[in-house]
Amino acid sequence: MSSGPGAASAPAPDPHDSPPASDAPAARPARRSSMFSSLKVRNYRLFFMGQVVSNTGTWMQRIAQDWLVLSLTGSSAAVGITTALQFLPMLLFGLYGGVLVDRLRKRPTLLVTQSSMALTAIALSVLTLTGHVQVWHVYVAAFAVGLATVVDNPARQSSVSELVGPGQLQNAVSLNSANFQSARLVGPAVAGILITGVGTGYAFLFNGLSFIAPLTGLLLMRARELHVVERAPRGKGQLREGVRYVTGRPELIWPIVLVGFVGTFAFNFPVYLSAFADDVFHAGAGAYSMFNTLMAVGSVAGALLAARRGTARLRLLIVAAVAFGALEIVAATTPTLWMFALLMVPLGLFGMTVNVTTNTSLQMSTDPAMRGRVMALYMMIFLGGSPVGAPIVGWVTDTYGARVGLAAGGAVAALAAAVIGLILARVGNLRLSVGWHGGHPRVRFVPREQQEALAPAA
Repeated sequence: MSSGPGAASAPAPDPHDSPPASDAPAARPARRSSMFSSLKVRNYRLFFMGQVVSNTGTWMQRIAQDWLVLSLTGSSAAVGITTALQFLPMLLFGLYGGVLVDRLRKRPTLLVTQSSMALTAIALSVLTLTGHVQVWHVYVAAFAVGLATVVDNPARQSSVSELVGPGQLQNAVSLNSANFQSARLVGPAVAGILITGVGTGYAFLFNGLSFIAPLTGLLLMRARELHVVERAPRGKGQLREGVRYVTGRPELIWPIVLVGFVGTFAFNFPVYLSAFADDVFHAGAGAYSMFNTLMAVGSVAGALLAARRGTARLRLLIVAAVAFGALEIVAATTPTLWMFALLMVPLGLFGMTVNVTTNTSLQMSTDPAMRGRVMALYMMIFLGGSPVGAPIVGWVTDTYGARVGLAAGGAVAALAAAVIGLILARVGNLRLSVGWHGGHPRVRFVPREQQEALAPAA
């Protein structure tokens, strides 16, 4: 893989069918392949199969961890502290993790981070099964997992391109998302059975042992088949260099800004959905579980559809974000529980489209030597948005009601997407064109010169 600028490695898109010019680096030839084409690559297939098992264990531990803290303290605030401790390292050290990832080889790095998370889960399972666990043990374990995630997350994100190469990157990123969302359907259900049947300690034990799968996959990979890129040399100012790199490129900074708005105000579904289940429809925990399950179904569908596409255009990102925000506003006005529940499927689909398109376009627009830092910044903004926004949207929901809270979050997402779309169009010297094509209305961006040339003929 070339270590030169990512923008130079991609062909320019067709101006008649392109979003803003800044979309060009993220575009690839519009080639549709099999939905699972990247699984033909042996190294990626090993990675994917390992993640199937590990992601299931991760979701099991999330449920068991919250339940254990609630059982030990009887306090929802303590559960919130646990979640905050797990996200805090990414907020504090996320960019430094990206610097390390750009310096290190990805596969050995993942072997270390995955092993550390496995040992943490096993230690917590031993403490729980022997009856010696205390809440501070869970706090320490959550913080330790968060520290490992600082390096593990950008390493896993950026390693995908080394496994499959640029031609299969969109498909592989999409399948990763489908993998994680599928585990979201299975993991909590299995955790519930284990917790009620034999106790939370066995859920932690399963998670610890589940890391055997990805570790085995990493060890079985063929190094000669990796698309290895040149690593960044150790030097001063690499953190500032990464920030300057992102802020100087509209095709990188504006998608990250958009994800920041969407993640902070529109993706706080634990707040919104629990409020609708209890306060609006008075249906309790069963409805809350159903909402989350249906959203996960939509997310899996969105990830698989993204795997089917051959490109990751910023135009699609803008449209999906606007649609996501608009659907939240519509959901906020639904009069019945079943109408609200059915809207969870398209909400999950468009939300996943936003995530996958942002992830893929960032990776394909980035110099491989900078990819770790760029993905670390993206994950820091995306993962950090929900904890930062939760108190804000929680206050709005408590004060003005769940419907106002959800509608406000959707309005912020839609407005941010529309404004950023116009900014990218201006940067790319494009203009909005509205007309008719084949008897149907057609809205698209075209170069200003082309529109001005056609104006006299109109």
